[in-house]
Amino acid sequence: QVQLVESGGGLVQAGGSLRLSCAASRLTTSSYAMGWFRQAPGKEREFVAAITRSGGSTSYADSVKGRFTISRDNAKNTVYLQMNSLKPEDTAVYYCAAHPAVSSGADYYIREAGYNYWGQGTQVTVSS
Repeated sequence: QVQLVESGGGLVQAGGSLRLSCAASRLTTSSYAMGWFRQAPGKEREFVAAITRSGGSTSYADSVKGRFTISRDNAKNTVYLQMNSLKPEDTAVYYCAAHPAVSSGADYYIREAGYNYWGQGTQVTVSS
C-alpha cells in the first residue's frame, strides 16, 4: 500500500522557519510530480507548491513565493518544503501529494484534480 508520510510540522513564532518532509513508501517518487497543499481551519484546501518529476520546474502560490522552497531527493524518495519568514496566516495542516501525469512545467500541477496519492498531513502553527 502506497504511503506518503509528512513530518516536520510544529509550532513556530512569526518570522521563523520550518522544513517539512514527505517520505514515500511503495511509491517511486521519481515517477510522480509532487505537490504540497494546505488547509486552514474553516477554509478549503489550497495549493502551496509543486515540483516536476525531475525537479527541473517548480510552481508556487503567490502567497508563499519568495518564502517557501519545494525540493526533492528522488534517491531518498522524499520531497521537502522549506518554509521561511512564516506568518500566522500560514497556519494550516500541510499535505503532500503525488501526481502521475507528465509535464515539463510545474504549473500543470496546481490543481488538486489528478493527484492520486495523499498524505495524512502535518500541522503547522505560526504564532504572532
